[in-house]
Amino acid sequence: MSATRNKFSPEFRDRAVRMVDEHRGDYPSEWAAMTSIAGKVGCTTETLRRWCREEASRRAGPAAQAATDRERLKLLEREVKELRRANEILRKASALFCDGGARPPRQMMMAFIDAHREDLGIEPICRELAIAPSSYHEHAARLTDPGKRPARARRDDEMQTQIKRVHEASFGLYGTRKVWHQLRREGVVIAKCTVERLMAAMGLAGVRRGKKTITTVSDPKAPCPLDKVNREFRVSRPNALWVVDFTYVHTWAGFVYVAFVIDAYARRIVGWKVSTSATAGFVLDALEQAIHARRPGPDDGLIHHSDRGVQYLAMNYTQRLAEANLVPSVGSVGDSYDNALAETINGLYKAEVIWRQRSWPSASAVEMATLRWVDWFNNHRLFGPIGHIPPAEAEANYYAANETLDMVA
Repeated sequence: MSATRNKFSPEFRDRAVRMVDEHRGDYPSEWAAMTSIAGKVGCTTETLRRWCREEASRRAGPAAQAATDRERLKLLEREVKELRRANEILRKASALFCDGGARPPRQMMMAFIDAHREDLGIEPICRELAIAPSSYHEHAARLTDPGKRPARARRDDEMQTQIKRVHEASFGLYGTRKVWHQLRREGVVIAKCTVERLMAAMGLAGVRRGKKTITTVSDPKAPCPLDKVNREFRVSRPNALWVVDFTYVHTWAGFVYVAFVIDAYARRIVGWKVSTSATAGFVLDALEQAIHARRPGPDDGLIHHSDRGVQYLAMNYTQRLAEANLVPSVGSVGDSYDNALAETINGLYKAEVIWRQRSWPSASAVEMATLRWVDWFNNHRLFGPIGHIPPAEAEANYYAANETLDMVA
């Protein structure tokens, strides 16, 4: 594979800067937002900081004032949230206090914290009721003295902490099987049935995929390449087969479309695009990202497999395939098995991102969620067909093994 160019297109720079602007409030600082987004889009933090500085200079006064107003608004919202919580604590605790405001017995105060620690928090309750947090923690430690509990209970506590950590790291997506495999990857010795038992006790579960949605609109008169894949999506190397497809998301402003380009070797997403219109240009943008990232050469024999959607058979799209040395392949009409791998990735995306949130306000929100998911998907999500490892790790293993063979030869 050839080296990636340092030059980025204006559209790429504009998108990266826009995402920093729109999601600055989701991070503790602007630098943290730049670091997170830069790592996901594929540039350095310093490069993204320079782009943002140039854009800020161009916008000048009004935009800077708007950013300040947004930060001030978020600060006020946090203060209002804290005041509401303080009022809720005092309202619920008022029943404990005797006439004249006399403080209740210490044990009653501790029981109140036990009852409301999950929804109101220990530190806020202690602050509003003038109780030293250390007093409550000493009380809790005496109630749950590990030395007095059975060995199995202590082991369960330890494993529940590990299970919760893995489940949260997967954004709540992993079920029993994947949590178990991730723990084994980390060297944690635990039985699968134990993971199942503890997850049930903790109320943790993975996501379930729903029914597929149909987005393909075909043109029976359009010239169509032959199916060169024939439902065989197992390949021996990266850049041997790409599968493509797109799906849709309903937002408050209307439909948003999301296209993916997937390398079949390790299921790695090499290109994606979010758009408010399902045009050929929309899927072409996802293809361009994949081409820029992977740099396929004429000797790769890289097959590009799609369904018969009009977007993938458009003239400008097929011309770009030829220019990039990609061999076109198209499945049959109305048969999802002919593009099963792309359908699978679409299904995972809908189950793990879209359906977990009741509604989506805008294309921007979908775009940011997709960016985060693709980064996690490629670098952290475990896949059974490739040995319960992430796609990026599977590709790295391939290149490392081939480098070793070349050295031996």
